[in-house]
Amino acid sequence: MAPFSKAGAALAVFRADLAGDAFAPEDPGYDEARKVHNGMIDRRPAVIAQCAEEADVIRSVRFGRELDLPIAVRGGGHSVAGMALNDGGLVIDLRRMHEVTVDPGSQSVRVQGGALMSHLDRATQPYGLATTGGRVSTTGVGGFVLGGGSGWLDRLFGLAVDNLLGVELVTAEGTTVRATAEENPELFWALHGGGGNFGIATALTLRLHELPEFSMALLMYPPENGPEAVRRYRDIIATGPPEASGAVIYLTAPPEEFVPEHVVGQRVCGVLLTYAGGEEGLRELAEPLLAVPHEVEMVAALPYADFQCMLDDPPGLRNHWSAEYLTGLPDDLVDVYCALGDKMPVPTGTQHVLFPQGGAIAEGPAEYPVPYRNAPWAVHPFGVWEDPADDERCVQWVKGVRAAVQPWSTGAVYLNFIGDEGGDRVVAGLGTEHTRRLAAVKAAYDPDNVFRFNHNIPPVPG
Repeated sequence: MAPFSKAGAALAVFRADLAGDAFAPEDPGYDEARKVHNGMIDRRPAVIAQCAEEADVIRSVRFGRELDLPIAVRGGGHSVAGMALNDGGLVIDLRRMHEVTVDPGSQSVRVQGGALMSHLDRATQPYGLATTGGRVSTTGVGGFVLGGGSGWLDRLFGLAVDNLLGVELVTAEGTTVRATAEENPELFWALHGGGGNFGIATALTLRLHELPEFSMALLMYPPENGPEAVRRYRDIIATGPPEASGAVIYLTAPPEEFVPEHVVGQRVCGVLLTYAGGEEGLRELAEPLLAVPHEVEMVAALPYADFQCMLDDPPGLRNHWSAEYLTGLPDDLVDVYCALGDKMPVPTGTQHVLFPQGGAIAEGPAEYPVPYRNAPWAVHPFGVWEDPADDERCVQWVKGVRAAVQPWSTGAVYLNFIGDEGGDRVVAGLGTEHTRRLAAVKAAYDPDNVFRFNHNIPPVPG
Protein backbone atom coordinates (compact mmCIF):
# COMPACT_ATOMS: atom_id res chain seq x y z
CA MET A 1 0.00 0.00 0.00
CA ALA A 2 1.11 3.56 -0.64
CA PRO A 3 2.62 5.65 2.19
CA PHE A 4 -0.02 7.21 4.45
CA SER A 5 0.57 10.80 3.31
CA LYS A 6 0.13 9.90 -0.33
CA ALA A 7 -2.92 7.76 0.46
CA GLY A 8 -4.46 10.55 2.54
CA ALA A 9 -4.00 13.11 -0.21
CA ALA A 10 -5.37 10.71 -2.80
CA LEU A 11 -8.42 9.99 -0.62
CA ALA A 12 -9.17 13.70 -0.26
CA VAL A 13 -9.13 14.14 -4.04
CA PHE A 14 -11.17 10.98 -4.46
CA ARG A 15 -13.87 12.20 -2.05
CA ALA A 16 -14.11 15.51 -3.87
CA ASP A 17 -14.57 13.79 -7.23
CA LEU A 18 -17.29 11.37 -6.14
CA ALA A 19 -20.98 12.10 -6.63
CA GLY A 20 -21.51 9.57 -3.84
CA ASP A 21 -19.62 9.23 -0.55
CA ALA A 22 -16.42 7.64 0.71
CA PHE A 23 -15.95 6.34 4.24
CA ALA A 24 -12.67 5.72 6.04
CA PRO A 25 -12.45 3.95 9.43
CA GLU A 26 -12.49 7.19 11.41
CA ASP A 27 -15.61 8.54 9.70
CA PRO A 28 -19.12 8.57 11.18
CA GLY A 29 -21.17 6.00 9.31
CA TYR A 30 -18.21 3.74 8.56
CA ASP A 31 -19.32 0.91 10.83
CA GLU A 32 -22.82 0.97 9.40
CA ALA A 33 -21.44 1.00 5.86
CA ARG A 34 -19.35 -2.13 6.48
CA LYS A 35 -22.19 -4.27 7.83
CA VAL A 36 -23.20 -7.19 5.62
CA HIS A 37 -25.95 -9.79 5.86
CA ASN A 38 -23.85 -12.43 7.64
CA GLY A 39 -23.16 -11.34 11.20
CA MET A 40 -20.12 -13.64 11.36
CA ILE A 41 -18.27 -11.33 8.96
CA ASP A 42 -16.29 -8.53 10.65
CA ARG A 43 -13.89 -6.89 8.19
CA ARG A 44 -12.44 -3.40 8.13
CA PRO A 45 -11.79 -1.95 4.66
CA ALA A 46 -9.51 1.07 4.35
CA VAL A 47 -12.10 2.87 2.19
CA ILE A 48 -15.75 2.24 1.34
CA ALA A 49 -16.88 4.08 -1.80
CA GLN A 50 -20.65 4.37 -2.00
CA CYS A 51 -21.11 5.07 -5.68
CA ALA A 52 -24.03 7.13 -6.99
CA GLU A 53 -23.41 6.65 -10.72
CA GLU A 54 -21.33 4.71 -13.21
CA ALA A 55 -18.70 7.46 -13.27
CA ASP A 56 -18.17 6.90 -9.54
CA VAL A 57 -17.48 3.22 -10.19
CA ILE A 58 -14.89 4.14 -12.81
CA ARG A 59 -13.25 6.64 -10.44
CA SER A 60 -13.23 4.03 -7.67
CA VAL A 61 -11.55 1.34 -9.75
CA ARG A 62 -8.86 3.77 -10.88
CA PHE A 63 -8.36 5.03 -7.31
CA GLY A 64 -7.94 1.49 -6.02
CA ARG A 65 -5.54 0.52 -8.78
CA GLU A 66 -3.42 3.67 -8.31
CA LEU A 67 -3.00 2.95 -4.58
CA ASP A 68 -2.66 -0.80 -5.08
CA LEU A 69 -5.63 -1.45 -2.83
CA PRO A 70 -7.40 -4.82 -2.97
CA ILE A 71 -10.87 -4.21 -4.43
CA ALA A 72 -14.10 -5.86 -3.29
CA VAL A 73 -17.49 -5.11 -4.84
CA ARG A 74 -20.74 -4.86 -2.92
CA GLY A 75 -24.16 -5.27 -4.49
CA GLY A 76 -26.65 -6.67 -2.00
CA GLY A 77 -24.01 -7.80 0.51
CA HIS A 78 -25.86 -11.13 0.85
CA SER A 79 -22.87 -13.42 0.17
CA VAL A 80 -22.59 -15.90 3.03
CA ALA A 81 -18.78 -15.70 2.76
CA GLY A 82 -18.84 -11.90 3.08
CA MET A 83 -17.27 -11.45 -0.34
CA ALA A 84 -18.53 -7.85 -0.44
CA LEU A 85 -15.86 -6.85 2.09
CA ASN A 86 -12.11 -7.08 2.60
CA ASP A 87 -9.60 -6.00 5.24
CA GLY A 88 -7.48 -2.95 4.49
CA GLY A 89 -8.67 -2.51 0.92
CA LEU A 90 -11.31 -0.67 -1.08
CA VAL A 91 -14.97 -1.65 -1.18
CA ILE A 92 -16.93 -0.38 -4.18
CA ASP A 93 -20.48 -0.22 -2.82
CA LEU A 94 -23.22 -0.05 -5.47
CA ARG A 95 -26.26 0.15 -3.18
CA ARG A 96 -27.13 3.74 -4.12
CA MET A 97 -27.40 2.63 -7.74
CA HIS A 98 -30.72 0.78 -7.59
CA GLU A 99 -32.85 2.30 -10.35
CA VAL A 100 -35.11 -0.13 -12.23
CA THR A 101 -36.55 0.79 -15.64
CA VAL A 102 -39.30 -1.42 -17.07
CA ASP A 103 -40.02 -1.53 -20.82
CA PRO A 104 -43.39 -3.31 -21.00
CA GLY A 105 -43.44 -3.13 -24.78
CA SER A 106 -40.33 -5.29 -25.18
CA GLN A 107 -40.97 -7.15 -21.91
CA SER A 108 -37.56 -6.28 -20.59
CA VAL A 109 -36.11 -4.41 -17.63
CA ARG A 110 -32.86 -2.55 -16.99
CA VAL A 111 -31.65 -2.93 -13.42
CA GLN A 112 -28.77 -0.99 -11.90
CA GLY A 113 -26.04 -3.01 -10.22
CA GLY A 114 -26.95 -2.10 -6.64
CA ALA A 115 -30.65 -2.99 -6.86
CA LEU A 116 -32.13 -5.59 -4.55
CA MET A 117 -34.71 -8.16 -5.57
CA SER A 118 -37.39 -6.02 -3.91
CA HIS A 119 -36.55 -3.09 -6.22
CA LEU A 120 -36.92 -5.34 -9.26
CA ASP A 121 -40.11 -7.12 -8.17
CA ARG A 122 -41.90 -3.95 -7.04
CA ALA A 123 -41.09 -2.24 -10.33
CA THR A 124 -42.37 -5.05 -12.55
CA GLN A 125 -45.45 -5.99 -10.48
CA PRO A 126 -47.72 -3.14 -11.76
CA TYR A 127 -47.28 -4.43 -15.31
CA GLY A 128 -48.13 -8.04 -14.46
CA LEU A 129 -44.58 -8.97 -15.41
CA ALA A 130 -41.79 -10.79 -13.59
CA THR A 131 -38.57 -12.69 -14.08
CA THR A 132 -36.84 -15.34 -12.02
CA GLY A 133 -35.66 -13.75 -8.79
CA GLY A 134 -34.12 -14.92 -5.55
CA ARG A 135 -36.09 -16.57 -2.77
CA VAL A 136 -35.84 -13.51 -0.55
CA SER A 137 -36.31 -9.84 -1.37
CA THR A 138 -33.01 -8.65 0.13
CA THR A 139 -30.75 -10.47 -2.35
CA GLY A 140 -28.76 -8.23 -4.70
CA VAL A 141 -29.88 -8.62 -8.32
CA GLY A 142 -26.40 -8.36 -9.87
CA GLY A 143 -24.65 -11.10 -7.92
CA PHE A 144 -27.75 -13.28 -8.03
CA VAL A 145 -28.08 -13.16 -11.82
CA LEU A 146 -24.39 -13.39 -12.74
CA GLY A 147 -24.01 -16.38 -10.42
CA GLY A 148 -26.81 -18.26 -12.21
CA GLY A 149 -29.97 -17.30 -10.37
CA SER A 150 -32.35 -19.90 -8.87
CA GLY A 151 -35.78 -18.92 -7.52
CA TRP A 152 -39.47 -19.71 -7.21
CA LEU A 153 -40.17 -19.07 -10.90
CA ASP A 154 -37.23 -20.88 -12.48
CA ARG A 155 -39.16 -24.04 -13.40
CA LEU A 156 -41.41 -21.82 -15.53
CA PHE A 157 -39.11 -19.03 -16.74
CA GLY A 158 -35.66 -20.64 -16.50
CA LEU A 159 -32.70 -19.62 -14.38
CA ALA A 160 -32.19 -15.89 -13.99
CA VAL A 161 -29.11 -16.10 -16.20
CA ASP A 162 -31.24 -17.64 -18.97
CA ASN A 163 -33.12 -14.33 -19.03
CA LEU A 164 -30.02 -12.14 -19.27
CA LEU A 165 -30.07 -9.87 -22.33
CA GLY A 166 -27.16 -7.55 -21.64
CA VAL A 167 -24.65 -6.36 -19.05
CA GLU A 168 -22.91 -3.00 -18.65
CA LEU A 169 -19.52 -3.47 -16.99
CA VAL A 170 -16.70 -1.39 -15.61
CA THR A 171 -13.48 -3.32 -16.23
CA ALA A 172 -10.37 -3.72 -14.11
CA GLU A 173 -8.79 -0.93 -16.19
CA GLY A 174 -11.58 1.49 -15.24
CA THR A 175 -13.19 1.47 -18.68
CA THR A 176 -16.71 0.53 -19.75
CA VAL A 177 -17.80 -2.39 -21.88
CA ARG A 178 -21.18 -3.80 -22.87
CA ALA A 179 -21.80 -7.50 -23.32
CA THR A 180 -24.69 -8.99 -25.29
CA ALA A 181 -25.18 -11.97 -27.60
CA GLU A 182 -23.93 -9.76 -30.46
CA GLU A 183 -21.46 -7.48 -28.65
CA ASN A 184 -18.50 -9.13 -26.90
CA PRO A 185 -20.27 -12.52 -27.04
CA GLU A 186 -17.48 -14.45 -25.27
CA LEU A 187 -17.68 -12.10 -22.30
CA PHE A 188 -21.47 -12.38 -22.39
CA TRP A 189 -21.18 -16.16 -22.25
CA ALA A 190 -18.83 -15.92 -19.25
CA LEU A 191 -21.30 -13.73 -17.38
CA HIS A 192 -23.81 -16.59 -17.48
CA GLY A 193 -22.59 -18.10 -14.22
CA GLY A 194 -19.06 -16.73 -13.88
CA GLY A 195 -20.14 -14.08 -11.36
CA GLY A 196 -18.19 -10.91 -10.67
CA ASN A 197 -14.86 -12.15 -12.01
CA PHE A 198 -14.81 -10.04 -15.17
CA GLY A 199 -15.84 -6.57 -14.07
CA ILE A 200 -18.34 -4.57 -12.05
CA ALA A 201 -21.88 -4.84 -13.40
CA THR A 202 -23.33 -1.35 -13.23
CA ALA A 203 -26.52 -2.43 -15.03
CA LEU A 204 -28.17 -5.61 -16.31
CA THR A 205 -30.99 -6.01 -18.82
CA LEU A 206 -33.33 -8.94 -18.22
CA ARG A 207 -36.19 -10.57 -20.09
CA LEU A 208 -39.60 -10.34 -18.41
CA HIS A 209 -42.55 -12.72 -18.59
CA GLU A 210 -46.26 -12.33 -18.00
CA LEU A 211 -47.29 -13.27 -14.47
CA PRO A 212 -50.86 -12.05 -13.94
CA GLU A 213 -51.55 -14.33 -10.95
CA PHE A 214 -49.56 -16.00 -8.20
CA SER A 215 -50.60 -18.16 -5.26
CA MET A 216 -49.03 -20.23 -2.52
CA ALA A 217 -49.87 -22.93 0.00
CA LEU A 218 -47.85 -23.21 3.20
CA LEU A 219 -48.43 -26.20 5.44
CA MET A 220 -46.56 -27.19 8.59
CA TYR A 221 -46.51 -30.80 9.69
CA PRO A 222 -45.34 -32.45 12.90
CA PRO A 223 -42.00 -34.13 12.16
CA GLU A 224 -43.49 -37.63 12.29
CA ASN A 225 -45.63 -36.73 9.24
CA GLY A 226 -42.68 -35.21 7.40
CA PRO A 227 -41.73 -38.23 5.26
CA GLU A 228 -45.27 -38.65 3.94
CA ALA A 229 -45.61 -34.93 3.21
CA VAL A 230 -42.27 -34.86 1.36
CA ARG A 231 -43.24 -37.84 -0.78
CA ARG A 232 -46.56 -36.26 -1.72
CA TYR A 233 -44.89 -32.97 -2.56
CA ARG A 234 -42.34 -34.84 -4.69
CA ASP A 235 -45.12 -36.58 -6.61
CA ILE A 236 -47.02 -33.31 -7.16
CA ILE A 237 -43.91 -31.79 -8.74
CA ALA A 238 -43.24 -34.90 -10.83
CA THR A 239 -46.71 -34.85 -12.42
CA GLY A 240 -47.56 -31.16 -12.15
CA PRO A 241 -46.92 -28.27 -14.54
CA PRO A 242 -43.81 -26.06 -14.48
CA GLU A 243 -45.99 -23.36 -12.90
CA ALA A 244 -45.73 -25.43 -9.70
CA SER A 245 -42.62 -25.06 -7.55
CA GLY A 246 -41.75 -24.27 -3.94
CA ALA A 247 -39.77 -26.22 -1.36
CA VAL A 248 -39.79 -28.44 1.67
CA ILE A 249 -38.39 -26.57 4.66
CA TYR A 250 -37.69 -27.99 8.11
CA LEU A 251 -37.74 -25.00 10.44
CA THR A 252 -38.48 -23.70 13.90
CA ALA A 253 -42.14 -22.61 13.78
CA PRO A 254 -42.19 -18.80 14.03
CA PRO A 255 -44.40 -16.66 16.31
CA GLU A 256 -46.82 -15.65 13.56
CA GLU A 257 -50.58 -15.15 13.85
CA PHE A 258 -51.28 -18.16 11.64
CA VAL A 259 -49.14 -20.50 13.80
CA PRO A 260 -50.89 -22.05 16.85
CA GLU A 261 -49.25 -21.15 20.14
CA HIS A 262 -48.40 -24.76 21.01
CA VAL A 263 -46.42 -25.08 17.75
CA VAL A 264 -44.38 -21.86 18.07
CA GLY A 265 -40.73 -22.64 18.76
CA GLN A 266 -41.12 -26.29 17.80
CA ARG A 267 -39.49 -28.19 14.94
CA VAL A 268 -41.88 -28.61 12.00
CA CYS A 269 -41.69 -29.92 8.46
CA GLY A 270 -42.97 -27.12 6.26
CA VAL A 271 -44.10 -27.64 2.70
CA LEU A 272 -44.38 -24.56 0.49
CA LEU A 273 -46.17 -25.14 -2.80
CA THR A 274 -45.98 -22.12 -5.11
CA TYR A 275 -48.07 -21.72 -8.24
CA ALA A 276 -47.79 -19.20 -11.06
CA GLY A 277 -51.56 -19.03 -11.37
CA GLY A 278 -54.75 -18.64 -9.36
CA GLU A 279 -55.83 -20.12 -6.05
CA GLU A 280 -58.29 -22.59 -7.55
CA GLY A 281 -55.59 -24.32 -9.60
CA LEU A 282 -53.28 -24.33 -6.61
CA ARG A 283 -55.86 -26.01 -4.38
CA GLU A 284 -56.29 -28.79 -6.92
CA LEU A 285 -52.55 -29.39 -6.94
CA ALA A 286 -52.32 -29.23 -3.15
CA GLU A 287 -55.06 -31.79 -2.39
CA PRO A 288 -52.65 -34.65 -1.57
CA LEU A 289 -50.75 -32.39 0.84
CA LEU A 290 -53.90 -31.13 2.51
CA ALA A 291 -54.90 -34.74 3.21
CA VAL A 292 -51.85 -35.32 5.45
CA PRO A 293 -52.51 -34.22 9.08
CA HIS A 294 -50.91 -30.82 9.65
CA GLU A 295 -50.70 -28.06 12.24
CA VAL A 296 -50.69 -25.00 9.96
CA GLU A 297 -52.49 -24.35 6.69
CA MET A 298 -52.32 -21.14 4.70
CA VAL A 299 -53.53 -21.09 1.10
CA ALA A 300 -53.81 -17.76 -0.68
CA ALA A 301 -53.48 -15.81 -3.90
CA LEU A 302 -51.25 -12.78 -3.51
CA PRO A 303 -49.02 -10.51 -5.58
CA TYR A 304 -45.70 -12.17 -6.37
CA ALA A 305 -43.75 -9.15 -5.05
CA ASP A 306 -45.52 -9.51 -1.69
CA PHE A 307 -44.77 -13.22 -1.53
CA GLN A 308 -41.11 -12.50 -2.21
CA CYS A 309 -40.86 -10.68 1.14
CA MET A 310 -42.48 -13.45 3.20
CA LEU A 311 -39.39 -15.56 3.81
CA ASP A 312 -36.83 -12.78 4.30
CA ASP A 313 -34.21 -13.73 6.85
CA PRO A 314 -33.20 -10.75 9.04
CA PRO A 315 -29.72 -9.27 8.50
CA GLY A 316 -27.01 -9.46 11.10
CA LEU A 317 -27.56 -13.04 12.26
CA ARG A 318 -24.83 -15.66 11.99
CA ASN A 319 -24.99 -17.65 8.73
CA HIS A 320 -23.39 -20.77 7.28
CA TRP A 321 -24.90 -22.37 4.17
CA SER A 322 -24.12 -25.02 1.63
CA ALA A 323 -25.86 -27.15 -1.00
CA GLU A 324 -25.81 -30.42 -2.89
CA TYR A 325 -27.56 -31.06 -6.19
CA LEU A 326 -29.20 -34.45 -6.42
CA THR A 327 -29.67 -37.16 -9.04
CA GLY A 328 -33.25 -37.72 -7.87
CA LEU A 329 -35.41 -38.04 -4.78
CA PRO A 330 -36.04 -41.76 -4.12
CA ASP A 331 -37.79 -42.90 -0.96
CA ASP A 332 -34.54 -43.78 0.80
CA LEU A 333 -33.23 -40.25 0.25
CA VAL A 334 -36.51 -38.81 1.53
CA ASP A 335 -35.94 -40.78 4.73
CA VAL A 336 -32.35 -39.52 5.02
CA TYR A 337 -33.44 -35.93 4.38
CA CYS A 338 -36.17 -36.09 7.03
CA ALA A 339 -33.83 -37.69 9.58
CA LEU A 340 -31.42 -34.79 9.01
CA GLY A 341 -34.33 -32.41 9.62
CA ASP A 342 -34.96 -34.16 12.93
CA LYS A 343 -31.37 -33.30 13.92
CA MET A 344 -31.53 -29.66 12.80
CA PRO A 345 -30.56 -27.14 15.53
CA VAL A 346 -33.78 -25.86 17.14
CA PRO A 347 -34.78 -23.26 18.15
CA THR A 348 -32.71 -21.22 15.69
CA GLY A 349 -33.38 -19.52 12.38
CA THR A 350 -31.81 -22.52 10.62
CA GLN A 351 -33.72 -24.05 7.72
CA HIS A 352 -33.31 -27.44 6.04
CA VAL A 353 -34.41 -26.77 2.46
CA LEU A 354 -35.20 -29.21 -0.34
CA PHE A 355 -36.39 -27.79 -3.64
CA PRO A 356 -37.19 -29.01 -7.15
CA GLN A 357 -35.65 -28.08 -10.46
CA GLY A 358 -36.72 -29.47 -13.84
CA GLY A 359 -39.01 -27.68 -16.28
CA ALA A 360 -37.46 -24.67 -17.98
CA ILE A 361 -34.25 -25.06 -15.95
CA ALA A 362 -33.43 -28.41 -17.54
CA GLU A 363 -34.66 -27.22 -20.94
CA GLY A 364 -32.47 -24.09 -20.91
CA PRO A 365 -29.27 -23.45 -22.88
CA ALA A 366 -26.78 -26.22 -22.21
CA GLU A 367 -23.73 -24.15 -23.17
CA TYR A 368 -23.66 -21.87 -20.12
CA PRO A 369 -21.40 -22.58 -17.10
CA VAL A 370 -24.23 -23.72 -14.81
CA PRO A 371 -23.59 -27.49 -14.52
CA TYR A 372 -26.28 -28.02 -11.87
CA ARG A 373 -28.98 -27.33 -14.47
CA ASN A 374 -29.89 -30.99 -15.04
CA ALA A 375 -30.22 -32.00 -11.38
CA PRO A 376 -33.93 -32.60 -10.60
CA TRP A 377 -33.63 -31.74 -6.88
CA ALA A 378 -31.31 -29.86 -4.54
CA VAL A 379 -30.83 -29.81 -0.79
CA HIS A 380 -29.78 -26.54 0.81
CA PRO A 381 -28.84 -26.63 4.52
CA PHE A 382 -29.27 -23.02 5.57
CA GLY A 383 -27.70 -22.42 8.96
CA VAL A 384 -28.90 -19.21 10.67
CA TRP A 385 -28.50 -18.47 14.38
CA GLU A 386 -27.90 -15.63 16.82
CA ASP A 387 -25.70 -16.92 19.66
CA PRO A 388 -21.97 -17.44 18.92
CA ALA A 389 -22.14 -20.37 21.32
CA ASP A 390 -24.15 -22.18 18.63
CA ASP A 391 -21.44 -21.77 15.96
CA GLU A 392 -20.03 -25.27 16.26
CA ARG A 393 -23.30 -27.21 16.29
CA CYS A 394 -24.85 -25.22 13.44
CA VAL A 395 -21.79 -25.37 11.18
CA GLN A 396 -21.33 -29.08 11.86
CA TRP A 397 -24.99 -29.77 11.09
CA VAL A 398 -24.62 -28.09 7.68
CA LYS A 399 -21.52 -30.15 6.95
CA GLY A 400 -23.33 -33.28 8.13
CA VAL A 401 -26.17 -32.71 5.66
CA ARG A 402 -23.72 -32.50 2.78
CA ALA A 403 -21.95 -35.66 3.87
CA ALA A 404 -25.16 -37.65 4.35
CA VAL A 405 -26.55 -36.93 0.87
CA GLN A 406 -23.29 -37.53 -1.00
CA PRO A 407 -24.46 -40.90 -2.44
CA TRP A 408 -27.13 -39.01 -4.42
CA SER A 409 -25.05 -35.93 -5.34
CA THR A 410 -24.40 -35.01 -8.97
CA GLY A 411 -21.20 -33.26 -7.86
CA ALA A 412 -22.34 -29.92 -9.29
CA VAL A 413 -23.31 -26.95 -7.13
CA TYR A 414 -24.83 -23.47 -7.40
CA LEU A 415 -22.10 -21.15 -6.15
CA ASN A 416 -24.46 -18.50 -4.80
CA PHE A 417 -25.58 -21.03 -2.18
CA ILE A 418 -22.15 -21.70 -0.68
CA GLY A 419 -19.35 -19.87 1.08
CA ASP A 420 -15.62 -20.37 0.62
CA GLU A 421 -15.39 -24.15 0.21
CA GLY A 422 -12.18 -24.23 -1.83
CA GLY A 423 -11.17 -24.23 -5.47
CA ASP A 424 -12.57 -27.68 -6.22
CA ARG A 425 -16.06 -26.51 -5.32
CA VAL A 426 -15.69 -23.47 -7.59
CA VAL A 427 -14.89 -25.86 -10.44
CA ALA A 428 -17.90 -27.98 -9.40
CA GLY A 429 -20.04 -24.85 -9.72
CA LEU A 430 -18.79 -24.02 -13.21
CA GLY A 431 -17.80 -27.34 -14.80
CA THR A 432 -14.24 -28.40 -15.61
CA GLU A 433 -14.28 -27.52 -19.31
CA HIS A 434 -16.17 -24.30 -18.67
CA THR A 435 -13.61 -23.31 -16.02
CA ARG A 436 -10.79 -23.47 -18.58
CA ARG A 437 -12.73 -21.29 -21.00
CA LEU A 438 -13.71 -18.87 -18.22
CA ALA A 439 -10.06 -18.56 -17.16
CA ALA A 440 -9.18 -17.37 -20.66
CA VAL A 441 -11.96 -14.76 -20.56
CA LYS A 442 -10.70 -13.71 -17.14
CA ALA A 443 -7.19 -13.30 -18.56
CA ALA A 444 -8.56 -11.09 -21.33
CA TYR A 445 -10.56 -8.76 -19.07
CA ASP A 446 -8.85 -9.00 -15.67
CA PRO A 447 -5.33 -10.42 -16.15
CA ASP A 448 -4.18 -9.14 -12.73
CA ASN A 449 -7.12 -10.77 -10.92
CA VAL A 450 -8.23 -7.44 -9.48
CA PHE A 451 -11.74 -8.82 -8.96
CA ARG A 452 -10.84 -11.75 -6.75
CA PHE A 453 -13.19 -11.36 -3.77
CA ASN A 454 -15.65 -13.83 -5.22
CA HIS A 455 -15.79 -17.48 -6.24
CA ASN A 456 -12.58 -16.76 -8.01
CA ILE A 457 -11.48 -17.86 -11.46
CA PRO A 458 -7.70 -17.30 -11.73
CA PRO A 459 -6.72 -15.85 -15.12
CA VAL A 460 -5.06 -18.28 -17.53
CA PRO A 461 -4.50 -17.12 -21.12
CA GLY A 462 -6.20 -19.34 -23.69
